[in-house]
Amino acid sequence: MPEGHTLHRHARIQTKELGGKTLRVSSPQGWAAEAAAALDGRALQKIDAHGKHLLYRFGDAQALHVHLGLFGRFRSWKGLAPPPRETTRLRFDAGERGVDLSGATASELIDADAEAKLLARLGPDPLRADADPERAWRALDRRRIPIAAALLDQRLIAGIGNVYRAEILFACGLDPFTPARELTAAQRGELWETTRALMRAGERSGRIVTVPAAEADGPPSKLRGSDRVQVYRRDHCRRCGGPVGQQVVAARTLFWCPAEQVAGS
Repeated sequence: MPEGHTLHRHARIQTKELGGKTLRVSSPQGWAAEAAAALDGRALQKIDAHGKHLLYRFGDAQALHVHLGLFGRFRSWKGLAPPPRETTRLRFDAGERGVDLSGATASELIDADAEAKLLARLGPDPLRADADPERAWRALDRRRIPIAAALLDQRLIAGIGNVYRAEILFACGLDPFTPARELTAAQRGELWETTRALMRAGERSGRIVTVPAAEADGPPSKLRGSDRVQVYRRDHCRRCGGPVGQQVVAARTLFWCPAEQVAGS
């Protein structure tokens, strides 16, 4: 499933390319025909990202809610529109360029009340300027779960997925099994700022690279595969060379370095 930086990148790029333009909106396979009919011929104002959710705004109380889920993806095109694929759910056609959405878990119109309920279920998004990390800390104070589980709970912090979970905890030197409620104020501050920095870098580049430039074997933009990360899906820690631990936490495999992420450090 795409992590939050990918959704923010889609929102930024699509707003730049399609924002302010009158769109021909269609649902080639009919799976989102109601939404397409309601939006066809209208001008897109902007797209907001909240965690792993996108909200397309066309100037009234309704918004198009998109959640990519595991299989959703966008395909951008320029010039002559390509034939839609069998999985194309929605097409946004601005004339000389457009975007196709396929495989999304959600692609539906929602009103203001439904949007408010959706956002109320999400924790603060580190990539949003209006994010309030204190909301996350207040929620964590009531939870006994380890910080590794908390980071994947979208109700606590929105947008973090399995790759960033592992890499954020490594960057902060945090034992992933530390109870979330026991983090100190300093650890919470470092966790939030590290999350913002790593995810902002991912939003700008379109790829997850968490290895600091000083530790990289060349320019970070040239790193490939597991050389881009410290522990995620690695057998050995990129920094110290020690074995990487693996354990299922919150239904996803957690990767961490026991030597670098020591309890109480």
